[in-house]
Amino acid sequence: MTATTLAPTSSTPTTTVTVVTVPPPDTSPQSTAAPLTIPVSELELVAFPVPSGSRPHDVAPAADGGVWYTAQGLGELGWLDPVTGDTRHIPLGTGSRPHGVIVGPDGTPWITDSGLNSIVSVDPDTEEVVEFPLPVDRPNANLNTAAFDSAGHLWFTGQNGIHGVLDPATGVIEVFDSPRGPGPYGITATPIGTIYYASLAGSYVGFVAADGSVTVLEPPTPFQGARRVWSDSAGSIWVSEWNSGQLSRYVPTAETWTTWPLPGTDAQAYAVYVDDTDIVWVSDFGGNAIHRFDPISETFDTFVLPSNPGNVRQILGRPGEIWAPESAADQLVVISRAGG
Repeated sequence: MTATTLAPTSSTPTTTVTVVTVPPPDTSPQSTAAPLTIPVSELELVAFPVPSGSRPHDVAPAADGGVWYTAQGLGELGWLDPVTGDTRHIPLGTGSRPHGVIVGPDGTPWITDSGLNSIVSVDPDTEEVVEFPLPVDRPNANLNTAAFDSAGHLWFTGQNGIHGVLDPATGVIEVFDSPRGPGPYGITATPIGTIYYASLAGSYVGFVAADGSVTVLEPPTPFQGARRVWSDSAGSIWVSEWNSGQLSRYVPTAETWTTWPLPGTDAQAYAVYVDDTDIVWVSDFGGNAIHRFDPISETFDTFVLPSNPGNVRQILGRPGEIWAPESAADQLVVISRAGG
């Protein structure tokens, strides 16, 4: 594996507007504490190769200290040992094309598999694969990502115009038509378990009620291409805007939007993730980088990816570690304190 230490960039001006469409308020506890930002000079980026042809799409730190990743190119779920760099792969079935992976409350990885048109779980100990197919009248949903709500139900998106929910206890799946047709992509749960998703083709953020109905939230930039979303500890929703190259935040309690352009002239914001200190991380296809954004100082730091192109499509982490897949380079990368 290789390690590279990277340098920051300058801050970017903001634009604030008031949203027109009002959803039910999020009652997550609001925090005003400043994030404990590690100086960029103390961070390094380390790359871990994974098997050739894996084309890792999403990652999820595992309960055992490893890292799960969807090997989309091979139809498998991968696991990386960050200490040794060793990997192992679990086949998911004929025709599998896994997209997203998250880890459930009990440590089980859950996969949204567009090739199987199913939600898939994998026992981390026995490696048993369990498939939950979508209803037969919902073929080719192009499943993308998933998140657990406060009741333990798994909500998911399909880019061909659906969102849905799985009850893991019963195996029952409900699927709903999403507003504006095709587009649902990234999804997140707030600290109190409410669900929001982003619609790439629809250019909106959807607040999802328990019955599956959706309140459409309009970001201030038209046709911005909201791609992924993530909640911070206060229940605010951060959005990566693919078409506009911007990072946005929606505050449900204030019903306001704020936007920040990413650094550079050709930015394409793909993934967004908020870490345990409320620092925001966003990947940039156009800049071939991962940016770190401090909401207090409103400044960006930039980590150039080791591969060109790297094509980081998703970011996730655990305290002290930010993990991302370089889907174009068959590598996972981690940003953490140097020597840590």
